Amino acid sequence: MELQVIQNRIYEIRGYRVILDFDLAELYQVETKVLKQSVRRNLKRFPSDFMFELSQEEWLNLRSQIVTSSWGGARYQPFAFTEQGVAMLSSVLRSETAIEINISIMRVFVKIREFSSVYIELNQKLETFMIETNLQFNDIYQALTELASQKEEENKPRKRIGYVKEE
Repeated sequence: MELQVIQNRIYEIRGYRVILDFDLAELYQVETKVLKQSVRRNLKRFPSDFMFELSQEEWLNLRSQIVTSSWGGARYQPFAFTEQGVAMLSSVLRSETAIEINISIMRVFVKIREFSSVYIELNQKLETFMIETNLQFNDIYQALTELASQKEEENKPRKRIGYVKEE
């Protein structure tokens, strides 16, 4: 399975990276109803940090982002599975397809984690660079300000020195 296909189905909800039940069902090639039934039969395996049901507000917000049809569709809010929840699904869904897809999904979660750590490191380096650059520009600004004030002093009309010729 192409990793990009899976990566496009991962959303961030409540601070977790999750995959929704209907996306997992499609990947596992089972009906969403079957997947949800299997999960409900094994609810003890899915604590709230493994799987949670979206609130109606979260679902409406997400639905507007992923542009789903309002015709038909789910009667209930979807389940959102975290990385650990997806791993637990492999013990609930025992088909060969489920095992293969689970491996692919785990690889995607690892890639996302790797990307996130690189992003954090780059962000820190960028902040350091910006601070150093701002300090340098501050020094340059001060030097230019001093030069400008010296130039003003030089251009002021001077009081003439010498004798005044009286007529």
